[in-house]
Amino acid sequence: MDRRKVLSSAALAALTGFLGFPVRAEEHPPVALGEPVPFGPETLRDKAQELASRLYVPASAVPAEWRKLNYDQYRSIWFDERHALWRKSDRPAEVDFFPAGYLFNRPVQINIVEEGQSRPALFDLEVFDKTDKFPDLPAEGMGFSGFRLRGELEKRGVFQEYTVFQGATYFRALARGQVYGLSARGLALGTGSPGGEEFPGFREFWIEAPAPGAPDIVVHALLDSPSVAGAYRFRITPGVTTLMEVESVLFPRIDLSEAGIAAGTSMFLFDETNRARFDDFRDAVHDSDGLLMLNGAGEQIWRPLANPRRLGISYFVDSGTRGFGLMQRARHSRDFGDLEAHYERRPSLWVEPQGSWGPGSVILVEIPADKEIYDNIVAFWRPAAPLRAGQEHRFAYRLYWGSAAPIDGAVAQIENTRSGLRVFEKGRIFTIDYAKHVALGNDPSKIEARVLTRTGEIRNPTVQFNPVTGGMRLAFTLDAPDGSRPEMRAELRRDDVRVSEVWLYRWND
Repeated sequence: MDRRKVLSSAALAALTGFLGFPVRAEEHPPVALGEPVPFGPETLRDKAQELASRLYVPASAVPAEWRKLNYDQYRSIWFDERHALWRKSDRPAEVDFFPAGYLFNRPVQINIVEEGQSRPALFDLEVFDKTDKFPDLPAEGMGFSGFRLRGELEKRGVFQEYTVFQGATYFRALARGQVYGLSARGLALGTGSPGGEEFPGFREFWIEAPAPGAPDIVVHALLDSPSVAGAYRFRITPGVTTLMEVESVLFPRIDLSEAGIAAGTSMFLFDETNRARFDDFRDAVHDSDGLLMLNGAGEQIWRPLANPRRLGISYFVDSGTRGFGLMQRARHSRDFGDLEAHYERRPSLWVEPQGSWGPGSVILVEIPADKEIYDNIVAFWRPAAPLRAGQEHRFAYRLYWGSAAPIDGAVAQIENTRSGLRVFEKGRIFTIDYAKHVALGNDPSKIEARVLTRTGEIRNPTVQFNPVTGGMRLAFTLDAPDGSRPEMRAELRRDDVRVSEVWLYRWND
């Protein structure tokens, strides 16, 4: 299986949520709802457990005419916001729906919950608009592929999109002032493994009607795949940082030794570390530029992302991980030189476990990519012990979508990493720029640099004051055998106390 093709399809699935729907003034009835059935706190958990006791049966596919649509054809039909659920009500959110078809060939059921009763949203082709070039397609056998939530994110009275659930277990969100970038996943299975990846799907959703003036909205999702069934609950609060409180319970059909919890999927093509490989007018192209971790020992670790020439998988073994996530620290348009994509406004995604997840690893998968359309970066948590079949496994965590991670500033953050060949001597130079921080001060003579590598030799580590950033710059030379993949570690200390993030990096020549 070509992993890049699989992942690019998943990336397209995650990226087609925002379709630019027009806003119109006329009044139209919202999407119709079906007959009510009871829905309570344990309804979904019991449903997932019962589902896991049976063999996996995929949902029926939509008609072939819808499955054969190409990307442009699919984008030429959009939901008419005049039919949005809760439009012009006193509720703090409105809900739009996406049709199945194209990559989304199996519809999902979407239900609305109010006062302990669940009612299915009924598919109706008339709630969609389409261009004149859109073909005449059958409505029978059709359904929704997902939905988006809109709220008063930026301005009172203006409902803007802030969350999308569409495609497998992919979902994404943004905070105030941002545009879509990376995606999250309910569960990753076998990512980066030789046996190939399994993509579980959310096959049914329940959206709770928020109370008037409520700051948040609750969404439930039923996960299903050949290997596992599960129940998810998302409490979503949009704002300067959009917060998702996630509770999940998984019921594996088989032992899961390659499960990825709280997975994030992003794109990294190039920056100052590998700029020479790309003939591009821009200075950098990426949705995320680093993996940030706060391990159980309290170390704040920064791992710059890479676009390797061959598949790279990094394991960061830990116990009691306090948080991890894919970050976008480049926050100026001049960092990219792209006036259209606005990579500087892409969200970072921080995962904060609730309760101890015990021993395991944060895993980073980096897949070679030659175009920015491919989501080639995946990060997730994998428990040390397999998730046993027939047992219940619970994971609770918070997802922070915003410009930075909600962790303290006890140490200096790494702002940038650069790399290039030495001109007059053997080896490769690396520079690491640290943000201004009171613990660093402005006297480099008081700072000790500790730089290590498992392969090759580190020469001439030097700390200088950087007048541009007001922080420090660490520079050193790596001399390693051709074809090797050296693992490096660097940190700054003052009076034998760590005053910077720990920099970890694997060089791929």
